[in-house]
Amino acid sequence: MKNEITNFSDLPIDVLDAFLREANLNTYANENVKKVSPLRLGSKDYHFEKGDLAYHDTYFGATKFLGEEIVYKSGKATWGMNYYGFTISNEIREDLYGSILRPALMAGSGDNIPIRGPKEFINGEWKYTFNADGDLANFTGVEEISKNDEVVCRLYCHGGFIQ
Repeated sequence: MKNEITNFSDLPIDVLDAFLREANLNTYANENVKKVSPLRLGSKDYHFEKGDLAYHDTYFGATKFLGEEIVYKSGKATWGMNYYGFTISNEIREDLYGSILRPALMAGSGDNIPIRGPKEFINGEWKYTFNADGDLANFTGVEEISKNDEVVCRLYCHGGFIQ
């Protein structure tokens, strides 16, 4: 599915694309970045700003998690993504994120739309894949993490422009 939208709410797709790539490397994916004060009871939050754009990621949980990312332009919510992820194997704990998820996300999204990681990333016995349909205006995606060729974690996401 290819969407013809290139501009929405005065936020061109190429500007959003570049901003998300930078925000992704300066929030959750980067283990050296600190969380900000939570906006909701029990949430974990990250925030990044540049110029008149701001990115906020808030999520709940650890091995079963739910979250939302919002991009604001001049203080107005303009773009967003919702996600839900879960571990499939009870043997997999939060160390999974340090072993494969964060390194995959820090590798950047490559030619994928910049909402998660690259199409594929391998680190030893770990394999990360992310497949997205659509573009930043309107998309769905599935992320999987495998250990020794067995899927151990899955994430579903969807999002696009907010009106």
